[in-house]
Amino acid sequence: MEKFIIEGGHQLSGTLIPGGNKNEVLPALAASLLTTEEVVLHNVPRIKDVEVMMEIIRDLGGEAGFTDEKSNTVRLCCEHVNKNELSADLCKKVRASILFAGPMLARQREVHLPPPGGDVIGRRRLDTHFLAFQGLGAHIDIGDAYHLKAKHLMANDVFFDEPSVTATENAVMASVLARGETVLRNVACEPHVEGLCRMLSSMGAHIEGIGSNTLTIHGTGGLHGTEHTIGSDYLEIGSYIGLAATTHSEIRIENVRMSDMRKIRMVFEKLGICIIPDGTAIIVPQDQEMRIKLDLHDAIPTIDDAPWPAYPTDLMSIAITVATQCEGNVIFFEKMFEGRMFFVDSLVAMGAKIILCDPHRVVVAGKSKLIGTRLESPDVRAGMALLIAALSAEGKSSIYNIRQIDRGYERVDEKLRSLGACIERASI
Repeated sequence: MEKFIIEGGHQLSGTLIPGGNKNEVLPALAASLLTTEEVVLHNVPRIKDVEVMMEIIRDLGGEAGFTDEKSNTVRLCCEHVNKNELSADLCKKVRASILFAGPMLARQREVHLPPPGGDVIGRRRLDTHFLAFQGLGAHIDIGDAYHLKAKHLMANDVFFDEPSVTATENAVMASVLARGETVLRNVACEPHVEGLCRMLSSMGAHIEGIGSNTLTIHGTGGLHGTEHTIGSDYLEIGSYIGLAATTHSEIRIENVRMSDMRKIRMVFEKLGICIIPDGTAIIVPQDQEMRIKLDLHDAIPTIDDAPWPAYPTDLMSIAITVATQCEGNVIFFEKMFEGRMFFVDSLVAMGAKIILCDPHRVVVAGKSKLIGTRLESPDVRAGMALLIAALSAEGKSSIYNIRQIDRGYERVDEKLRSLGACIERASI
């Protein structure tokens, strides 16, 4: 067990290179089960969730590991995978274990899947996954675990009841080996879904409509190995924009795909934060005014989340923390998870002026002076938000349960120290 010890109130400066997209690499790892040939993934972040996903692959009989101790390249080979039951102990460590359902169903025609773990941010339904599998011809028994079986996966026209990211990824991975032409409608189209589809295409899959809400998949008899580079994590980039703003620092962030940042930039601009594009980099200038922009007729603005290309739910915690350091009032409306807002109690304990209206809405009145205190990370994104709050606060803070932060942010303490942050990792 470890904790972070942080001395806040210091202005930072420097350049950051974001890690690979966590939400792209996890399904990419699972997709290696769709071929008996070698798969090589580049720009893989060294985070806890990646380690657990590779451990699951090894437990199934496959090979998975970084090419050396410092590399961000992973080599996978699932030629000898012959099990159809996943380890309950491993699955409870990571929400993304659900992503093995699609490829294992396609490969083995049967899978025993224990309930996945992950962040506690409210109910996270799996119905959309199973409805899609049923649409492809699978039979599902639900008890303490999930038993999925299909004599053959058959192409179909499947309409999703919600544009779930992981359900879309699961259905795509199952469909690439199904017989005939499958059409998936009302699916997620986040950059990491697009990245997975590009990887599958490089393995020989035939997918049309990549980047849209409708995917047409022409099933094939088999896929081959590939090399694929994971894109930069736009959620990590958004987090470091928030860090720069709250600490009044100038930070340059490299390897940015500007098309991923459109709505994120709009939200930060509503909070009074300027972001300057510079080729494939962005610069957050220091000492910005950070005044919340009112809507027409001086109405208090609302910031809400929704499926892509709207503002991502995973950056709501970051935006709320940033808003505590902005002049003015703003409403946040979290539409997707009823448990994500409860972390604001920790911000209130630090001195933030926040009203929790209900499980989905908070009102932030800024600017507030934050004071360092003892904190606990409840989930990946809220943990990073509290880390940002601690770095902008006066005095020292300790953050516990930092394994949650390590699940999604690679070497976060090292990156922050490179900018001049006073942060130490200590054993408990």
